[in-house]
Amino acid sequence: MSQTAIEQKGHPKGLYVLFATEFWERFSYYGMRAIFVLFMTKYLFFDKSYASNIYGSYTGLVYLTPLIGGYVADRYWGNRKSIFVGGLLMALGQFILFSCASMPSTSGLSQTLLWTGLAFLIFGNGFFKPNISTMVGQLYLDTENSRKDGAYTIFYMGINAGAFVAPLVCGYLGENVDFKWGFLAAGIGMLVSLVIFYYTKDKYVISPSGVQLGVSPNKSNDAVSTEDSSKTGFSNSQIIILIASIVAAISLIHLVLKVDFWGSAIYGMTLCLPFAILTDRSLTKIEKERLTVVVIIMLFVVFFWMCFEQAGASLTFFADAQTDRKIFGWEMPASYFQSFNAGYIVLLAPIFALLWEKLAKKGFEPPAPMKQAMGLGFLALGFLFIAFGTTGDPAVKVSILWLSGLYFLHTVGELCLSPIGLSMVNKLAPGRFTSLMMGIWFMAIATGNKLAGTMSSLYPDPASTGPKPVFLGITIDNLHTYFMIFVGFSGVAAVILFFLSRKLQKMMHGIK
Repeated sequence: MSQTAIEQKGHPKGLYVLFATEFWERFSYYGMRAIFVLFMTKYLFFDKSYASNIYGSYTGLVYLTPLIGGYVADRYWGNRKSIFVGGLLMALGQFILFSCASMPSTSGLSQTLLWTGLAFLIFGNGFFKPNISTMVGQLYLDTENSRKDGAYTIFYMGINAGAFVAPLVCGYLGENVDFKWGFLAAGIGMLVSLVIFYYTKDKYVISPSGVQLGVSPNKSNDAVSTEDSSKTGFSNSQIIILIASIVAAISLIHLVLKVDFWGSAIYGMTLCLPFAILTDRSLTKIEKERLTVVVIIMLFVVFFWMCFEQAGASLTFFADAQTDRKIFGWEMPASYFQSFNAGYIVLLAPIFALLWEKLAKKGFEPPAPMKQAMGLGFLALGFLFIAFGTTGDPAVKVSILWLSGLYFLHTVGELCLSPIGLSMVNKLAPGRFTSLMMGIWFMAIATGNKLAGTMSSLYPDPASTGPKPVFLGITIDNLHTYFMIFVGFSGVAAVILFFLSRKLQKMMHGIK
């Protein structure tokens, strides 16, 4: 390693290339997400419960397919090729949705195009997302843990800067002009992302020693001897057991718990695959304990995203029907609320990046599990805030301040959990498993997103005359009760993770 690389100050230019690439990719994703449930309920005339379950399946699968993309990058393609292929698939998916919205809503072809477009987006994201997240950590030396945390927080700004602009553009076009133009804008954003990455990657996306990153498969970059490398991977018997356990888990979940097929697939794979990688014969004892930390924290991440991702589903319904959106005579589109979280992150992310670095220098930086427990705590406070802001009368709309406050508290929680989680996976996973473990990490987010759709389907729609939804014996007959359920989930998870954090820190063997 060169002395220049060791003494480097500030962040490498490659971080800002990845920042810009992710900005436009997230513009594409969140632009589509901002109008997705509204498109299904107002254009395709799906009921809210059905639309919520489709939303949950889509966002869940979006975070499940990174397992495939991570594996392909680690073993065959490398990060760069995977990112480019994924980007092309996502652009095609958005243009197919544009075609769907251009068809009459009663046309059978419109629904065919809907499923096709979603499939392209799901698989494209699988190749794109884990690989660009992995490359952020590769820009730094292995010893620069605090700088990596700061880098992932800055990278998170890129994600959320795109997420902030997207609902303002795509949401406005979709709600005020035509849904098809919102999808078209999202597709164009994805093409811009690809152009930026293609023309800047060779010059700037390099390691501290000047080597171009992501060209070869990650398994060839690991500091493992040739003899040890030959032991990496599963034996034939392990693969058979793994496949059998996944099929059994999916079948049990589908047949016994009566979960839909896609939900069963997400839950079954999330249960089996994290433990399968822990049986890899090349893992040392320390590597195995570090990966165990990732798997344990995944359980808590599920609860975080199950609650947090109400933003694209039930909270959008709440914004549309139960929130007074008039500002000086202008009625703000409901989709604009999805910019609030991203806007807060753009403002707060530099503060958090500086905070972690300052605390690290003084020796007071909380370990990653403690930060994530804090994130769950702020999530609970956000739902507690809006629970007390709801009214018993569905005809009375609440002030915009209640949703604004919820998104602020959720943003603080997200900054404590999500970028720290990305950084933690990068630091704890052996080099030959970085993209694969990033994909497995996203499986927890996949499960959380699918559960978010399931929980959103329990939303007590004031316009519905049918029976009130029931959850764990609780009749959800008003919004206060509905939001308090999320307070319970996230609050209990925060307390448990808080008390586990010291043990998990020891299992990380010196990595914070």
